[in-house]
Amino acid sequence: MEVKIVSYNIRKAVGLDRRRHPERILSILGGLDADVVVLQEADRRLGSRPTALPRFLIEQETDYRAVDLARTDVSLGWHGNAVLVRRGLKIDATAHFDLPGLEPRGAVMVGLGGLHVVGAHLGLLRRWRLRQMRAILDHLGPKARHAIVCGDFNEWSRDGGFEPWNDVLRVVSPGATFHAARPVAPLDRFAHGPGVQLRETGVLRQGAARIASDHLPVWCVADAAAGLSDGAKESVRTPLGSARGR
Repeated sequence: MEVKIVSYNIRKAVGLDRRRHPERILSILGGLDADVVVLQEADRRLGSRPTALPRFLIEQETDYRAVDLARTDVSLGWHGNAVLVRRGLKIDATAHFDLPGLEPRGAVMVGLGGLHVVGAHLGLLRRWRLRQMRAILDHLGPKARHAIVCGDFNEWSRDGGFEPWNDVLRVVSPGATFHAARPVAPLDRFAHGPGVQLRETGVLRQGAARIASDHLPVWCVADAAAGLSDGAKESVRTPLGSARGR
């Protein structure tokens, strides 16, 4: 019934050493051993937005598969938001939608046995982030109760800036994640509905994660069956039991 989720802004796989090194990112993800990985900046921004993590490398180097969220043959996600899941994990539904902003932004959603995992990379300006939060809630509707939003929320404040979510989603910060060389800002967070409980959270600060991106990856262990019907609990329980290294 527990799902380990990682959220990671990989900065198009370009590290602080200025090397584009997708294998390094995949090695970090393999070490985190999650059931679900939510990525930001997984695709390059220009042209046809080719992925920074080639699909063949994901299949070759990890136990994950990419959820089909891209609108082109060369991208991995939608506006840079991508989701990887452990092989064998059943996907019930997928969605992607635009978010308002001065620059193109979007979010993705993956349904897993009654748990709705949303990936988003919010804007740099708070007034647009607030609108984007409202748009995510509008898209979720009643699903918000059993949803967890994962991503780079771009909010430097430790306790403000999330007013649209205050009555619906609880925002959880595992710790400072930016800048990876000297983390001071908790930009990468989770926000979950009352039907989801977070058992553990953390930030990976060791090893290659210190130079692989300008952000550090965050993780949580979510009880995906909290408040679900018995049928939904059963659909979650079997595949997610494969997660290791808790």
